[in-house]
Order: sequence, then C-alpha cells, then structure tokens
Amino acid sequence: MNYRHLGRTGLRVSPLCLGTMNFGPETSEADSFAIMDQALELGINFFDTANVYGWKTGEGVTEQIVGRWLAQGNGRRERVVLATKVYSPMGDWPNQSKLSAYHIRQACEESLRRLQTDHIDLYQMHHVDRETPWEEIWQAMEQLVREGKVIYVGSSNFAGWNIAEANCLAQQRHFMGLVAEQSLYNLNARMIELEVLPACRAFGLGVIPWSPLGGGLLGGVLQKVAAGRRASEDMQKNIEKHRPQLEAYEAFCREIGEQPADVALAWLLHNPVVTAPIIGPRTQEQLQGSLRALEINLSEEQLAKLDELFPGPGGQAPEAYAW
Repeated sequence: MNYRHLGRTGLRVSPLCLGTMNFGPETSEADSFAIMDQALELGINFFDTANVYGWKTGEGVTEQIVGRWLAQGNGRRERVVLATKVYSPMGDWPNQSKLSAYHIRQACEESLRRLQTDHIDLYQMHHVDRETPWEEIWQAMEQLVREGKVIYVGSSNFAGWNIAEANCLAQQRHFMGLVAEQSLYNLNARMIELEVLPACRAFGLGVIPWSPLGGGLLGGVLQKVAAGRRASEDMQKNIEKHRPQLEAYEAFCREIGEQPADVALAWLLHNPVVTAPIIGPRTQEQLQGSLRALEINLSEEQLAKLDELFPGPGGQAPEAYAW
C-alpha cells in the first residue's frame, strides 16, 4: 500500500478511504466487523463515518458499530485514522444541529462516546453553516484540539470561497484550519474542478471524493442490468438520461480490459489533489475488488478519452467560462 499525506499534513493515509455509511442500514454488524478487519489486513487505514449515519435521528447507529469494533482492541484504534462529522440534526431541539460552539462541543462528546475512543483524528464539518461566524467555529475547534479530543479539522460540501475564508481566518488565529475537503466528485460530477479543487490546491487540503462511482452509475451498471440485476426506479431514470455516455464508457473499459468501477477510481487517483476516494463496500468481495484501482495507470490518451466522454465544466474558473 502506497500511503499518501492527507493534504499538507504529515499524516499518512491509504489511497482508498473506507466509507461506513452502509454499516447498519445495508450491512449487518457482523459483516461490518468483517469488512473493517479485512480493510486493516489489506492496509486500508483511513475510515470515514458520521454521527448521522444509520439514519435514526440522534442514535448514531453507524458510529456505535464502529465503536464496538474498535473496542475489541488488538491495535485496531492505533492503526486507524478515524474521521467523523458534525452538522446534521441529532435531535429536535434548536441547538442539536449545525455549527454553533454549543453543538460542536456536544456532538463531539457524543461521537467520542459512541466510537468508544478518546479522540477523533479528522473532525469534519458536514456542511457549511452560513449562520455561525467563523470566530465561533474556530474557537470551538481550537478548544477540542487543545484538549486532545480532535487532531485535525476538515470540511465537507464546502464551496471554494468557504475554504478560502475559513483558512484565512484560521491563519489569523495561528490555527492550522482545514486540512481536507470531502466533496462530491466523480467522472459524471466534475463541478468542483471550477473552484473547489483550485482552493484545495492553494490552501493544502486533501480532497476526499464521496460517491466516486456516481451512486453506482459508473460501476458497470449496464452490464449489471443486462445480467438480470434489477436497478431501482431512480437508477433506471438516471441510466436512460446518460445511456449514450454509459454505453461508450463501458465499451472503453472493455477495450482496455478493466472494470468500470476500477477505472472510475483510478481516474480520481490520478489527480494529485485527491488524497483518497471513499469506497462504501457492502461486502468483503466488493472491498477486495476495489484494490484493483490502485494498480491502474491510465495513459494520457486514455485520460483524454475519459475527458471526451465526461467533459466536466471545462477546467477551473474563470478560464472555464471566460477568455
């Protein structure tokens, strides 16, 4: 496993991040434990979760599963770079969501309890809070860092100017600020190339793409449907919307002898600003299969072909839309 630095930090993480969103709703606890054990055996040391995962308000179902796995010991916690998130509603009361100092403190304590650990390695803001000043947010995060409860701070779903504003104010406070941005990014969703990727490059954030397979669209969906695996109604609509692209993409993958999912991950990993795409396996077989992406080196011609199939916004702003 060739580990990468998380953004400008000295922290080294695997080039694939184990996403745990399926743990609980889609994957049983026993299977979730087996997947996490296998991930460590394969050298994947970067695990991502969120207090809202499990989708039962206030319960943190997925964090609890990860916590019970960590509690088994045998070096599990010491080997894992553990990331979780704060922002989403964890109750019906007015201060049980977003990024007030009050909620950040409360949410962190609750995540630590559910995860059965004394610190979070990467504490990510799940969304930008336009109603809370950065002075308040950074004061709360600085306090958690001083107490050793948080090591690094990251963002998720931020705009480029949010990243710039946050880190400029952090610098004024002599605080490290954001070191990672978790964002929607895949061949079919390239809007972050306009301003988010340039901001991350300029401020030294590592990009952690979520939905790297476009919700399954880039994972060989036409092959699967042809083999009799029924797609959901929403997926069927998405397939029809993008059918010409998908047919050309899957044909391209067959031509180079690789699986579509592996090509989609390899394309992301080719970008030096990307630290680790999030993979969300529901089974051990899916986890094992993801490793092939680490061995694929796409040529300049192949990268150009993918740009042709999925052209994106045309580069970074303002060149993408101005002279």
